[in-house]
Order: sequence, then structure tokens, then C-alpha cells
Amino acid sequence: MSQIRGNPEFPLLSKEGDVMIGGAFSIHSKIDQPLLSFTEKPTRLECSRVNLREFRFAQTMIFAIEEINRSEFLLPNVSIGYRIYDNCGSTLSSMRAAMALMNSDELSSGKRCSGQSAVHAIIGESESSSTIVLSRTTGPFKIPVISHSATCECLSNRKEYPSFFRTIASDLYQSRALAQLVKHFGWTWVGAVNSDSDYGNNGMAIFLAAAQEEGVCVEYTEKFHRAEPEKLMKVVEVIRKSTAQVIVGFLAHVEMNNLLTQLSLHNITGLQFIGVEAWITADSLVTPTSFSVLGGSLGFAVQKANVSGLDDFLIKSFWETEFGCKEKNGSTVTERATCKENQDLIEFEDYDDDVAELRYSSNIYKAIYAVAHSLHSILNCSKSQGCDKNVKVSPWQMVETLKQVNLTIKTGDQVWFDGTGAAVARYEVVNWQRGSDGSVQFKPVGFYDASLPPGQKFVLKTEDIMWPGRKKGLPVSVCSESCRPGTYKVLQKGKPVCCYDCIPCADGEISNSTDSNDCKKCPEEYWSNQNRDACILKNVEFLYFTEVMGIILVFFTLFGVLFTLIVAILFLINKDTPLVKANNSELSFLLLFSLTLCFLCSLTFIGPPSDWSCMLRHTAFGITFVLCISCVLGKTLVVLMAFRATLPGSNVMKWFGPVQQRLSVLGFTLIQILICILWLTINPPFPFKNMTLYKEKIILECALGSPVGFWAVLGYIGLLAFLCFVLAFLARKLPDNFNEAKFITFSMLIFCAVWITFIPAYVSSPGKFTVAVEIFAILASSYGLLFCIFAPKCYIIVLKPEFNTKKHLMGKMRSYIHAYNY
Repeated sequence: MSQIRGNPEFPLLSKEGDVMIGGAFSIHSKIDQPLLSFTEKPTRLECSRVNLREFRFAQTMIFAIEEINRSEFLLPNVSIGYRIYDNCGSTLSSMRAAMALMNSDELSSGKRCSGQSAVHAIIGESESSSTIVLSRTTGPFKIPVISHSATCECLSNRKEYPSFFRTIASDLYQSRALAQLVKHFGWTWVGAVNSDSDYGNNGMAIFLAAAQEEGVCVEYTEKFHRAEPEKLMKVVEVIRKSTAQVIVGFLAHVEMNNLLTQLSLHNITGLQFIGVEAWITADSLVTPTSFSVLGGSLGFAVQKANVSGLDDFLIKSFWETEFGCKEKNGSTVTERATCKENQDLIEFEDYDDDVAELRYSSNIYKAIYAVAHSLHSILNCSKSQGCDKNVKVSPWQMVETLKQVNLTIKTGDQVWFDGTGAAVARYEVVNWQRGSDGSVQFKPVGFYDASLPPGQKFVLKTEDIMWPGRKKGLPVSVCSESCRPGTYKVLQKGKPVCCYDCIPCADGEISNSTDSNDCKKCPEEYWSNQNRDACILKNVEFLYFTEVMGIILVFFTLFGVLFTLIVAILFLINKDTPLVKANNSELSFLLLFSLTLCFLCSLTFIGPPSDWSCMLRHTAFGITFVLCISCVLGKTLVVLMAFRATLPGSNVMKWFGPVQQRLSVLGFTLIQILICILWLTINPPFPFKNMTLYKEKIILECALGSPVGFWAVLGYIGLLAFLCFVLAFLARKLPDNFNEAKFITFSMLIFCAVWITFIPAYVSSPGKFTVAVEIFAILASSYGLLFCIFAPKCYIIVLKPEFNTKKHLMGKMRSYIHAYNY
């Protein structure tokens, strides 16, 4: 014989049957523990504060059982009884309920212990922590526990909880869906508060991991237990000081109620709460002041399923039959003891405001039918022969049969359990709104179905959402504002990745999307625009004919050509005059022709470089200038030879006549032509895009090809110019009216000065200014030769024609020779 020690734990609601189903719900949400003096036996635990939603769960369980008992098809000749316990929202009471469900509530029994549980299955509990206590206690005895709302992912572990089932999805899906919901609205800076329980801690851990994957940062993570008011106050203070406008509340409805009360007292309103199924549709949270805190909240709720006949049972039938407080014994009417102990429940006899929002009731309904079908299978029931009552139903049989359950209830919902004993994750997205009559409504604004393909799991009607404070615009909750295109994110030291500064991209780099982590370098021929959000082609720079500098240089070039032509025409008109004849007219005309070419070759330096223009500009410049200097050198030699020929006994002019003069010019020029041919053959100049001089633009210029060739051309010109200068300098004291030595000396001095200063200027000038310097040197030296050699002669021809006579020239010569001999 076995005997129960201590007081037995009696169920709140019970009914005997052929088979028994247990139930455990938090019909009261607060427990008053007696003072423990350890000198006397503790008094019975007192429960208070009715949780109407949990009470409806118990009513729904009874409704489903009674419906099955009336069925002719399901367990036709077997009645189902129930034993429903109130755990008062405490794990301590959950343990007591678990022990009571496994054992009988008799004080003593004359029979030996058979090891058989008093119930064949247990429905409950609502909270994960209490369900874990219940499942761990009953687990070794393989008694199936089917929860309607315990969502902790930890319960999916089949090794630890082999006999646990649930008609609701695991928080694994809800937590990930929360992160996706937050990301969907662009809230990258959120606060997180959870119950300090298995439910809250596990759910929050999954959410934090999913939020990190989604790029959502959590400003703070706080937790508290319903029995820790000091921690709750700390949470309220953290929320008050935080900058996050969105709070993810992974809380059981009791903790959420406590937090709501404190937030209302501290007038902390206008925050966007994101809730879980445990509290988002809890009627107990709807108070006159709660909407100012929770108005506009979004969250996931269990889908509604209207079970026909349930409404009438909850409001009327239950109170008349199952919870009848009056019973008649003959002529006297007495009140049941159960009613006396639960007067606080009687107050809700006519209350029906919460019936429309019952969501978990369908889960309890599914759980009862799953148990009934399992029993139907084990007892080999049939409509004609009924059930075999001699079959002994063992707990492990119930567990194995529940794994095979696959049925459709009258609401059209399918009931089956996956490998972890859970149901498919389907949620409604609900929004706390104020109705036209002022009542708080949980309006569906979308749904989430984990069974659908990626990208189709979420459906949201954003236009139907009401935001906190009745704002029309979407709340903003970010640590840092988005970085516009053209900038990139730089993390702030010591802060989460969502806190950053926006730094403009460097020159030549762009970012063309919002919140770029870095900038991309533009391709070589491209450059960033002013906003640094697009690459544009670099400006190509060369010396244009149409720009101011180009126009000025063209003007002076054409002016030089015109002036040269005028001089040539003037000399042509006066070719028979003594002055023109005395200055070697043939070399003068050849010099004027070469000067014209010198002026014109500067035009080849203006405009876009091409293969032909690059080769032409350098070779034309080198050859025309050698031709020009050769003519000047020939004139200088003629002056020297002519002076030597006037001396007695000199016969030098026959060695430097017209033929020799032509050959010398031709010979000097052919050497330059040969240098140019070698240059063009070995490594000619070519057009080149210089991208290193300026980052933001391309300098289109002519690369020298072979620097040796370029400097050989320049060096040869410089050698001839230096030779000409030395000879002219030696002949500078000859008679003014007869020779040009002084003018040639001065012109060569200018020529050499221009080209000596040209070299450093050419090397140091950037871009198109290099070309401009080269053109300037060509024009300056050409003008120097033109004016120094021909200006004095033109002056005499045009303004002093009386000096343009043989007598005048010869007179000056004789006086000079006489003075020289004397």
C-alpha cells in the first residue's frame, strides 16, 4: 500500500472518464508565498489576479473534450475525462501540478503502485519555463506533453524532451521573422528587452543572431523577471535614456504587463514596440493608459481560427454545466466548495469582450483532437464495433502515435507534428490601433508563413499600419543617418557597426549607392564628378585653336608670315637696288622662305596630336630652323669672304661663290634631314595620353619617342647657331653700310638666348603649356631673325632711299679700307 505524504494537490476543474487528459494553465498570474518560519507547516499557496485568457484556455480544453465525447465517430464508446490545474504563473506550482497529474490525488490507496500515470496526456503549459518544468518532470515516464503556446526553441531538443509536442511553431522562426520585420522597415538601431526565463533568453539569443545577420544593431539588451522589481526599474531607466526608437519585447505577458505599468507611470511614450505572440494580442494589457505606450505596436500573433460553437460555450454553456455553482440535494440548494474557493472567477461569468480575440484556443482544440485520434488508433476503434476498452494504453504508445498524427479539424486546419514535435510557423502580423469607437483593436496588417519560398514568406500592408502617436510617417530608428552616394561609412570607435560617420570619397573615387562601405576607384580614363557618385570621362586637354592662348599664338604666327611676305615682296620689288644686291639677294630670299616655314611650322603644334602631326611638328621644326640658320651662316660667311676679297692679293671669293653657298646650305640641311630620318625610323614621336600629370584630366601630348633624337635635332640647331654667332661676332667691326655682321650677331644672340631659356621652361611647363612654350620659342627666335636682319634694310629701302645707292655704299667702303690700311 502506498500513501501520499503532505496535502494532496487538487485540480481546479475535473471530470472522470475512461481515459484522462491533464491540463495546466496559469489561470491566476500571481502567487503569494507564505512566510517560512521553519517552525510550523507552511500554509497553502494563495493565488490571485485572474488571467482571463488562461481561463479561456481551460474552458476551450473542456469544450473540445465534450465535443469528442458527443462524437459518434471518434472514440464512440469511450469517454474522456480531464484534470485541469492552475499553476498561478509559477514554476513552483508547475512542479506541484506535474506531480499531481502523474499521481492520484487520493490520500491513500489500497492498491500497489502500478507505475501507470493518472493521465494519458497533458495539455500545457502556456509559458515555456513552466512547460520545461512539466516536460522534464514527466519526461522519464514518457507522458506526452502538448503545449499550445510554449515556443522556446530549447524544447525542440528531442534528446532532452522526447515526449514533448506543441501545436505552435518554435521561436526559431518567430525570432528570425522579428529580425526580418525590423530590417524591412529600415530600423537598424533597436533596443531589446526580454523575460529572464528560458522563453525570453532563448528567443532573444536567436533574435540577436538573426539581427546581426540582417545588419541590425542592438543598442541595449536588458532582461528582468516578474519577481525582480529592482531590475525592472533599471530596464525602464535604460529605455528612457536610449536613442533607439524601436524596442523588441521578447516578453511573456506577465513581464510585459509589469513593464507597461512602469512605462505608463514614467510617461515614456511614442516608442515603436515590436512584440511576440505571447503579449501582442493579450487583452489583459489593454488599459485606459496602455495605448499611449503600446499604440502602433507591431508583432506576430497566432492566426485566428473560429471554432464553431466555442463562443456560446465560453459565455453560457460552461457556466451552466461545468462550473455550476449551485447543486440541488432534495429540497435544499448548496454551493459547491470549488465555487467558494474561486469567487474571483465567478466575476467573469457574463464577460464576453475577449472572446473575439481568442487565438490560442484553436491550438488547444488541435491538441485535444490529436490526443483523441491517437487514443482512437491505440484502442482500435471503429464506428460499428466501438473501441476495445481492454487495451491498456501506455504513455510511450501515445508518444509514438502522436508522431504519426495527420488530421484535418473542422476549421480546415491540418494537425501534424514535425521532427521536433512542433507545428508549421504561420503568424499574423498585427498592429495596435484605435477603433472608431475608441476601443483598442489588434488589426491584421500582414502575415508570415515559414513554409513559403524565400522572398514570399512576408506579406505586409504597410499602408494599413498605424504608427505610435498616430504619426503617418514611418518612424526612424538609426544610430547614424544613411550615407548618401558619394560618401562611405567609417565606423565610430567603440560603437556597433550601425554607428558610423559619412566620409566623402577621395578624388577619383565614387560610391553610387547609399551606405557604401568603401569607395570604388574610377577607371583610368575616368574621374569622379563633383558629387562623387559617378565616374565621368576625364577632360582631354591640348592646345586648341579656339582657346585664347591658341588664338594669340595663331595670330602672331600669321602676323609673322605676313610680315615675312611683305619683306619678301619689298625685296623682290627692289631686287636691282644696290642694297639688296650687296646683301646677297639669293640667300636673303631663301632665308625669308625658311622664316615663313618656321612661322608656319608652329601651327603643327596646335590642335589634337595624331601620329602624323607628332612626327611632322618636330621634324618640320628641326629642318626649317636648320635651313634658316644655314642661310644666316651662309650670309655671315659671304660677309667675311667679301671683306677678305677686297684686300690686296686676295682671291678668296672664287672659293665661296653662289654655287658653294647653295651647297653649304643644302649640306647643313641634309645633315638635319638625316638625323630626323633616323629618329623617325628608330623611335618616332607618337600621341600620348598623359594621365599622371593631372589626376582629373588627360593631357593629350606628343611623346618624344626617342629623347636622343629630339635632343640631337635641338643640339644640331644650337651648334649651327653658335657657329654663326661666333663668325658674326668676329665680323662685327666691318663697315656698317656693306655688311650685316652686327645685325646677324644680335639676331643670333637673341636666338641663342631664347633657346637656352627654352630648355628649362620646356622641361618644367605642365600640359599644354609645354607646347605653348615651344611655339613661343619658335616665334620669338623667328621674329628675332626677321627683325634683326631685315628691319634695317627695309628702313633704308622705304624711308631712306637716298642711301640705297652704289656711290654711298662704295664711299663708306673705301673710307673704311683706307682707315684700316692706315
